[in-house]
Amino acid sequence: MVISFVITVFYTVVVGMGLFFVGEALPRKWFHAEKFPFRPWGWERGGRVYDKVRVKKWKDRVPDMSRVRKKMIPKRLGVAPRAEQVYRLVQETCVAEVIHVALIFCGVPIPFFWREHRICGVILTVGYALGNLVFVVIQRYNRPMLLSLAKRLEEREVRQQNAHRNCAQDSDPLG
Repeated sequence: MVISFVITVFYTVVVGMGLFFVGEALPRKWFHAEKFPFRPWGWERGGRVYDKVRVKKWKDRVPDMSRVRKKMIPKRLGVAPRAEQVYRLVQETCVAEVIHVALIFCGVPIPFFWREHRICGVILTVGYALGNLVFVVIQRYNRPMLLSLAKRLEEREVRQQNAHRNCAQDSDPLG
């Protein structure tokens, strides 16, 4: 049983680290929040389904790799974020979702490490899947709000640019 446990821990650590680096290497241009599979599903009811499980209350209590690895894009926005920064964060939610879904599928072999105690392997697999599903839920909860914020910021930035241009034209003595 100890050997099965050690193999399971080793497997999950290696797979987790491997997929983390795969996620970091994936081109962000592949990820579009408004396209399948990242766009909101009808059953999510505009995010209200996540309110039922109170995601807002517990989402900040789970581990966040951007706190550990400083080179990652921070998952927290600064005081005056720009639309471009928020859109990049939206892409990061897509990448995180893909990696956590892949981790769920990578948990399928775990029961095979537990030959004499398959039920232990099944329990660990279910726990591993639920642990990763938590992160998928957080990404799907955050993404629509971030997209909405990015669009509002983009509109504001366009208004500011137009106002600046109009102001510059008004002050032009030759105009």
